[in-house]
Amino acid sequence: MIENEQLKFAVFYQNLIENNVFTFKNNVILLLFTFFNWFFEISKWHSLISSISNYSLKKASVQSFASLTTSLITPNRIGEYGAKALYFEKNQRNKILGLNLVGNFYQMLMTLIFGVIGFSYFVFQQNVEIDFKQIIIVLLIGVLVITALFFAAKHFKLSKSYFKKTRAFIKEIPQKINIKVSLFSFLRFVIFSHQFYLLLLIFKVDISYFDAISAITSVYLIASIIPMLSLFDVVLKGTVAIWIFSFFYTEPLTILSITSIMWILNFVLPAIIGSYFVLTFKPNFTK
Repeated sequence: MIENEQLKFAVFYQNLIENNVFTFKNNVILLLFTFFNWFFEISKWHSLISSISNYSLKKASVQSFASLTTSLITPNRIGEYGAKALYFEKNQRNKILGLNLVGNFYQMLMTLIFGVIGFSYFVFQQNVEIDFKQIIIVLLIGVLVITALFFAAKHFKLSKSYFKKTRAFIKEIPQKINIKVSLFSFLRFVIFSHQFYLLLLIFKVDISYFDAISAITSVYLIASIIPMLSLFDVVLKGTVAIWIFSFFYTEPLTILSITSIMWILNFVLPAIIGSYFVLTFKPNFTK
């Protein structure tokens, strides 16, 4: 079986070479997508920390790349919160955690909005059968867990003060910054989803634009709600993408290649840059 898969990959790779799939022009365009993806991510973080003090774009870049590297071994990049906080004084770290949460909230919001629209279109167009009973059960369990946590917090007199502090913190962030962060999050989503679409074109996948975008947004929606170590993000997205694109009769090896390239461009390359900043990092112990 392994030899058979190796043979398939060899034939597939040879086909790419013969058809000049990865031309210099395509490579440049793909790298430009990666550049702008991370430019807007850094700009988003720079806008958020500028609400505290006048930080340079360079510092925001270092923090963004280093936090990506350290977060790869944590579920859903949760390690990013602690990594960024270490770059700031102790009395600012709670705010930094909150600002990072706000930035990730806007990015997740874009994924949810476009993902729900795209997945709804995908389900309608492909007549996908969905087990609504299982979805209702999962939702009920989620509601019960959230309710239990709420009453537990209320019992320990944590909920009222927590929500007050959270609301006060959000109000402290200027509306202009909220708008900028939401715009940067939107642009990021548009960029990496269309980078995926460009790879579909490069690999000569026969699919319409709307079908492709609905499938891509569906992949990101499903992958975003499943806890997974960021290091294995490519496995999760690859598995979900193979299922989604199977409705369009796309070869699994093609989809795996595309998700792998996306992972290398948007995670591996920035993580390599971030590894330098991690190795040269000096923690801020200022009170």
